[in-house]
Amino acid sequence: MHHLSPGRIHTSRLTLEPVSPEHATGMASALSDPELYAFIGGEPPSRDDLEDRYRRLESALSPDRTEGWLNWAIRATDDGQLAGYVQATVRERSGVLEADVAWVIGKDWQGRRYATEAADAIAAWLQARGVGRLSAWIRPGHAASEAVARRLHMIPTSEMADGEMRWVLNSG
Repeated sequence: MHHLSPGRIHTSRLTLEPVSPEHATGMASALSDPELYAFIGGEPPSRDDLEDRYRRLESALSPDRTEGWLNWAIRATDDGQLAGYVQATVRERSGVLEADVAWVIGKDWQGRRYATEAADAIAAWLQARGVGRLSAWIRPGHAASEAVARRLHMIPTSEMADGEMRWVLNSG
């Protein structure tokens, strides 16, 4: 696996910071609304759970080292608050780097197009580092995530896994 390490990424309104245990308190607050988990499953994580998770993610590699696990905390530059996260799982298939991207925005920051801005930024960052295929897995009916995918020029496919549909970057 070609190893990529997440770097800090700046957009017009956001700073994407590689996750670290120091983000746990702010992210626990941003991700605390149970409604966030209606489509993605689970429940709001505790600060301690996030601290442990972020410590494991600092290596940016899966335990078997076959995938890059790149995770960024999204910080709104206007108020400095953490608003959610974006992530990319990168793997090599048939000599081509491909990435599955995902985004979660805390309820208080939804409706500001932060997910689109952050996902677009990591897509450009990944493509600049040789990632040739981008996709996202979205539960059908999750209108907000479907809208983000469309704004990223992704199109839905017929491929399903774990109740989610694969959307791919429409490069044509």
